[in-house]
Parts: sequence; structure tokens; C-alpha cells
Amino acid sequence: MRILIIEDEEKVASFIRKGLEENGYAVDTVATVAEGLSRAVAFAYDAVLLDVMLPDGSGFDLVRELRRRRVETPVLALTARGGLDDRVAGLDAGCDDYLPKPFAFSELLARLRALLRRRQRGGAPVLEYAGLRLDVASRTAERDGKSIELTNKEYQLLEMLLRHPGQVLTRTQLLETIWGYDFESESNVLDVYVNFLRKKIDRQHQRKLLHTIRGVGYVLREQAE
Repeated sequence: MRILIIEDEEKVASFIRKGLEENGYAVDTVATVAEGLSRAVAFAYDAVLLDVMLPDGSGFDLVRELRRRRVETPVLALTARGGLDDRVAGLDAGCDDYLPKPFAFSELLARLRALLRRRQRGGAPVLEYAGLRLDVASRTAERDGKSIELTNKEYQLLEMLLRHPGQVLTRTQLLETIWGYDFESESNVLDVYVNFLRKKIDRQHQRKLLHTIRGVGYVLREQAE
């Protein structure tokens, strides 16, 4: 599952990100209202962890705008302002839960799991394309009914590809989203994991789905061009 953290305190964002990744979540981090709004609208996140006081505005205004645009991603507000009036204001703005700082990481995880459970009761997201199926709630994958075992990074890579079938994803996009790199790395880590994933989803099938676009990136589609 993919979580968006909107937090301008670098140490706090890094702490939360590391903890979530250790618990199997894919995580993106941004530091402003503008970046958070852009990301939350453009990508299908499973939840947003939102600092209320951001350098370019209020997190509550961000949530109001998301709801106005009919983005229903669950939002957990994180703030040092934990008074009753602040909690009420956050919930009225469209937040789904409220966690005052400082907090125990175990409580953050528990509240996040609760948000995700409530969302799943309304229909757990399943990503499907050309016989390839990924159940985001159970983190299970299969092709043509046959189960595929994935490592955490393989899962994140397949999830991103399945969220954008037919769309070429650049190396930079994949590295930034999955590994957190903010530059075009010379490392071959992406190529290694693409090869791992390709063996698992394509090796026993005549019809290949995962294709390399030389010099650009990778795409999930039924036919190479």
C-alpha cells in the first residue's frame, strides 16, 4: 500500500517514512501544501499523513480542496495543536482521524491500519490488467489464476506499473517513488528488480507484459512497440 506523508520537518518525515517502510508500506514524502495537493490528486494513495502547519499554508485547507475535487483518500492529521477545537476543525475540514504530536509510532501504525480497514470495507482495491491481478489489501499477486510470490520492492514496482498500464514510466519516476532517489542514479538496482519481476510474471507465458523502452524506462502492456 502506498502512503503520502506531507510534513515539512525533515527529521519527522524521515522517521515516519523509515518506520512505515519497515512495516511494508511504499512511501512518498513532500513538504508543502502545493506539493501535497499535486501528488494526492495525481496518484491513487491509500492514505495521507498530513502535518497541519505547513510553510505555505494550512493542511486543513489542503484537505478541503481534496474533498472539493472528490479525492476521498483517508487523511490522518498530525499536529502539535491537539486541543478539542483543533481536532473538531480538522474533522470538519475532511480529515478522517487526528493524532497529536508527539505520538508513539505504534499508535500511528494502529490508527493507519484502522483507516485502511475502514476503506477496505467499502471495497478493497484490486488492480488488474491482461490477466495480471494485484490485491492491494492482502498484497497478493497472480497471473491467470496462478499465485506469484513477491518481495517488498517487487510488489511496489508491480503496483506502480499496474496503476499505470500502457503508460511508459521513466527510470527517474520509478527510482524516486520506490527507492526515494531524487536523481537519475547510475546504479543498476532498478534493472535488477525489473528482471526479477519479469521472470515472475512473464517467464512461463508466451504473451509478455513487462517491456523495456530503451533509454526511457518500462511499461506494462500486452504488445511491445
